[in-house]
Amino acid sequence: MSLKVRFWGVRGSIPCPGPNTVKYGGNTACIELRFEEADRVIILDAGSGIRELGNFMMANDLPKGPIKTEIFLTHTHWDHIMGYPFFTPIYIPGTKIKVYGPVTYEGETLDKVVGGQLTYRYFPVRQAELAAEVKYIDLKEGAFDLGDGIRLTTKYLNHPVLCLGYRFEYHGKVFCTSYDTEPFRNLFCTDPDDPSYDEAMANEGDLVAAEQNALLEKFFSGADLLIYDAQYTQAEYDRSYLNWGHTAIEYAIGAARRGGVKALALFHHDPQRTDSQLDALTAERSSTANNPPEIFFAREGMEIEL
Repeated sequence: MSLKVRFWGVRGSIPCPGPNTVKYGGNTACIELRFEEADRVIILDAGSGIRELGNFMMANDLPKGPIKTEIFLTHTHWDHIMGYPFFTPIYIPGTKIKVYGPVTYEGETLDKVVGGQLTYRYFPVRQAELAAEVKYIDLKEGAFDLGDGIRLTTKYLNHPVLCLGYRFEYHGKVFCTSYDTEPFRNLFCTDPDDPSYDEAMANEGDLVAAEQNALLEKFFSGADLLIYDAQYTQAEYDRSYLNWGHTAIEYAIGAARRGGVKALALFHHDPQRTDSQLDALTAERSSTANNPPEIFFAREGMEIEL
């Protein structure tokens, strides 16, 4: 029983095609999970990378019969849903798709947030005109039996909108995601000289932040493969990106080690990060399976079998 993981988009924020992003890729988040014995394809996020995945499925899956798939969105920021209107299977009769994800924004439902891109204001095809059968399912934190021996656990992450991490378990193999997120930290004043300082609140804030960070590490503990947000270096994060909802590379590596993860894919690369810069970070930060966890920077087209 095997689980195949393939990266179709590894960037954060916005697609960045061009000569400086050829090696690692310029598409935003999309990951394919293929459970071959169960004949199931699960897609994580519908960033711009889902367009090429859709083309692949049209060429390789459709000849075997109507496409059935499930899309699990980590959240609904645009870089994670922008490829959905270009996912060709939604235009093919007989296609059946379930779209799962968390939604809190202004009380709108998932079909309005994701499918709302398919209106004449933004796109030449309306959602009502799609040939596929599409069901939208709101998802919360919890544990779920997906059938065929696939078990899913979800965990809320620290991001400016409701966002889920995913833990898939399949015949003893564990695959986890932890993006878009940043470490929880104390939001109360911790400077005793500040007039707003309250010692009890400051101490409580420290405890809550530590507790939440420990819960996340427990969530992905022992994973065979963890895909972790690593958009910034620690220096970049400390200098400019607190509260942007993303993690420093150094922190991601430390958390994976504390969680006993076997392999760590660093993910959600900053759109300004060039191939040469990622090569330099790879030389500095990557490790082999002989020095667990195995650490590497995710690239479009990369395929891993668990």
